[in-house]
Amino acid sequence: MNLAAFKELRAKSGVLRTFLLADACIQLAELCAWVVLPWWITSQAGAAALAMYGSTMAVAMLVAAPLAAPWGDRVCKSQQMRLGLVTKMAIAAAMAVVAVTDAFSLVLLLPLAVVQFVASAVIDQSRANILQELLPPDQLPMAIRLRKTSQSVSGMVGPVLAGFSLGVVGVAGALCVLVTLLGVALFFALQIPTRTAAIAQQGGLRQWWLALQSGVIAKWSMPMERGWTAVNFIVWIFQGPAVGMLIPIKVHALGLSGDWLGYQLGALSFGVLCGSVWGSEVLVHHFGRYTVRLALGVFEGLALTLVGCATSAYWMLIGLALAGFCNASLALVGATHRALAIPQNYRVRIFAASSMSTQIAGAIGPALVGMALARWNINAVYMAFGLLMSTSVLGFLWVPRLREFLTLGHTEVVDWYGHQYPQVFK
Repeated sequence: MNLAAFKELRAKSGVLRTFLLADACIQLAELCAWVVLPWWITSQAGAAALAMYGSTMAVAMLVAAPLAAPWGDRVCKSQQMRLGLVTKMAIAAAMAVVAVTDAFSLVLLLPLAVVQFVASAVIDQSRANILQELLPPDQLPMAIRLRKTSQSVSGMVGPVLAGFSLGVVGVAGALCVLVTLLGVALFFALQIPTRTAAIAQQGGLRQWWLALQSGVIAKWSMPMERGWTAVNFIVWIFQGPAVGMLIPIKVHALGLSGDWLGYQLGALSFGVLCGSVWGSEVLVHHFGRYTVRLALGVFEGLALTLVGCATSAYWMLIGLALAGFCNASLALVGATHRALAIPQNYRVRIFAASSMSTQIAGAIGPALVGMALARWNINAVYMAFGLLMSTSVLGFLWVPRLREFLTLGHTEVVDWYGHQYPQVFK
């Protein structure tokens, strides 16, 4: 879309600007929490407590989606955002009080964090779908591009802001910054117009469960999709902790301050931004989707291995930036193909099954971290997870018809699953 169209979009819809500001503040707040809470737990209770926190949050993510699902079409999405933000503000304020009074307790923190995750699930489902209600169809492509750009910038700024806050005002101050960001997000969310809720889905949670079941059955019935999901499941067991909870443990083990954690996560986000903007497109043009997906998965694991054996903050920065680049390119390559291949009436339920698979893997990974750290130091564990990720990615070599599938053009791949496995989608 050209500059004139962008100006027309801006002139027609001030509500888009309001939503983007609210969305950016929510993103910044979530990324701040992603930095501050693991650092707080690691500093107060050690790596084992962080592993317990990670496992608990992964389970919370697994149950949050079905808990939030019945709200989706029954309540106005802007109202969902407001409700979720008020809840998150209250929880963040409670955490700030705990930090100020130096009354840290994992038993107290875990329930607060679980409630915060459920609130995030409500907010995220409204953020993901509200643009279709606020804007006419011809304005959506530019709006989605603007949102992705805004989120990429927030991905770099959020961790750095959190790290700077930790370094200057400590955990309590950083949690106050989190409360402030949520308050600003709520201010903008209150200006988003309310809309009459769409026709409610019948069945609520039961309907979600039936859709999930049919998605799992469809996945299992297609050899390529079954293999792709299985490899992703194993990869994420090791990749998830290596780009998440192991980073604050490593930073703490190197004796670095909290602001360095923000810089490290900012480097990871910078790599993701570079990979998203131009990396994947350039590499696919020169080497093809199949080769890029396989090679970048292996390289990401090796980059994370470099992070594990790093003895200085600067080598960590380099390793995480490389890992972020590979991660973005790896995630994007084949994602559009996979989405287009699924018949439209099955996309939501198959994506729900994929999400469930990822969340289960996300619960296993932190549990393995906790057991591994009881025996070995952080360097050995981090390197092992990086190498195991690289090895797991090689499983794509045995996924049936994956090379053939990834060589197809975007037009050829539309409803490919439906054409190849018509019995699955009767």
